[in-house]
Amino acid sequence: MGLKVLSALDTAKTQLYHFKAIIVAGMGLFTDAYDLFCIPPIVRLIGRVYYEQDTPKYQIPPGVLSATVAIALLGMTIGQLVFGRLGDRIGRRRVYGIALMIMVLSSLGCGFSICKSRECVLVSLTLFRFFLGVGIGGDYPLSATIMSEFANKRTRGAFIAAVFSMQGFGILASSTVTMVVCAIFEHVSNSNDDTSHRVSLDHTPKGVDIAWRLILMLGAVPAALTYYWRMMMPETARYTALVELNVLQAAKDMEKVLDVSISQIAEDDPQPLHQPSYPLFSKQFLRRHGRDLFSCATSWFLLDIVFYSNNLFQSQIYKKYLGEEKNMNAYQDAFNVAKHQAIVAICSTVPGYWFTVYFIDRIGRVKIQQMGFFFMAIVYLAIGIPYYTYWEQNPNVGFMVLYGLTFFFSNFGPNTTTFIVPAELFPARFRSTCHGISGAAGKVGAIIGSVGFLWASHNTKEDGYPKAIGMKISLVILGAVCIMGLLVTTFFTRETMGRSLEENENENENENEN
Repeated sequence: MGLKVLSALDTAKTQLYHFKAIIVAGMGLFTDAYDLFCIPPIVRLIGRVYYEQDTPKYQIPPGVLSATVAIALLGMTIGQLVFGRLGDRIGRRRVYGIALMIMVLSSLGCGFSICKSRECVLVSLTLFRFFLGVGIGGDYPLSATIMSEFANKRTRGAFIAAVFSMQGFGILASSTVTMVVCAIFEHVSNSNDDTSHRVSLDHTPKGVDIAWRLILMLGAVPAALTYYWRMMMPETARYTALVELNVLQAAKDMEKVLDVSISQIAEDDPQPLHQPSYPLFSKQFLRRHGRDLFSCATSWFLLDIVFYSNNLFQSQIYKKYLGEEKNMNAYQDAFNVAKHQAIVAICSTVPGYWFTVYFIDRIGRVKIQQMGFFFMAIVYLAIGIPYYTYWEQNPNVGFMVLYGLTFFFSNFGPNTTTFIVPAELFPARFRSTCHGISGAAGKVGAIIGSVGFLWASHNTKEDGYPKAIGMKISLVILGAVCIMGLLVTTFFTRETMGRSLEENENENENENEN
């Protein structure tokens, strides 16, 4: 039975409310990207403050760095599973504000990191980053589900992609804030010294310990600003009608949102609705939705192995372009890392998001995901196979362009589509749970990608890392992971473009029952 209120949502014209929902839902993803991308320059600053006397100088030991990265990702895994399930059990809106609040308070906590001794600062930073991960992880399934349930079927992909593209603004914001804070602190350090010459020799000015905390805390501001609007959002009509079975309340909520009169969307002859009875992970669930859950979770797992290893260590790959740390003070060093991240974001990452927004409802999710995995594989092999014989001897613009293309095709490709498809394939009462499971699988891949390749990419014993397989084999493995992603997409992922959420769900059930 097609409910009028759901038909009205599917055919609604794009209006101001949709754009407001994109901003409000996108702020969690903005904070996620801000936090992820401010870590490479902050790691430089913390190394300057707390590892000045160590050998190698200014270098955070690999074990400490791995723990800091992995624990935030572990928090995200837990957040996606817990909040995804809660979103289906007690409602998207009710838990949406909690996820945002955890994010804001944890960002502030990361900056305070309580004490001054090295061990204490690192333990408290890691603890708060875990809770920050829980908040960000919780935001993923809720934001995607809320946007998919509010959007019309014609432009639903573009709306969910636009929510996800807020990550691009988060990347730019983190680089910009880092550069501005470092520039201001350096200026103040210089003007407080008798001679400007002294600060360039003083590699760790006193203000560095405040600068990195300030950068982390400023990430909480945009999310905090949208808290009020999150709390004012009504519950989605699909949840109210299909899970709580309260069609009249769904119509009342959507009357405020869609700018239509209730007579147009209320049922003339309301019939009692019945939920299908099978529970999550029952045989019937697995028969109807098992293939889709496998394709979503596996694609996201494979993508995040590549995406996170790429992002977190881009500054390591660009070492040749960053200049010698020894010749810079702490602020210049962090400024340089942030500047390179901003250049990559402007040239390749952000355009990738917006290409997806434009094309996703024209050529479909599956084709974009296939294309993204295919070109990422090609580029990784082109960088990886001749890495030591050519690229290391001739660091040139070609290398930068190829490396930038991996970011472009991950965003105009699987990084965006893996976020969209799980929010479209599953029934309303399992939607945010299944999105959470898919995202959690991705974050397990992210832990493997970021921590694994941090250790694997060294072919000599350097910077405290043992000798491992080296950059060439690491990059070729990433290329092979992309090819596996292409195969999973081709054989298991279903197209969802241009159909309502209920059509996707029903088609899936009919297909698997035949």
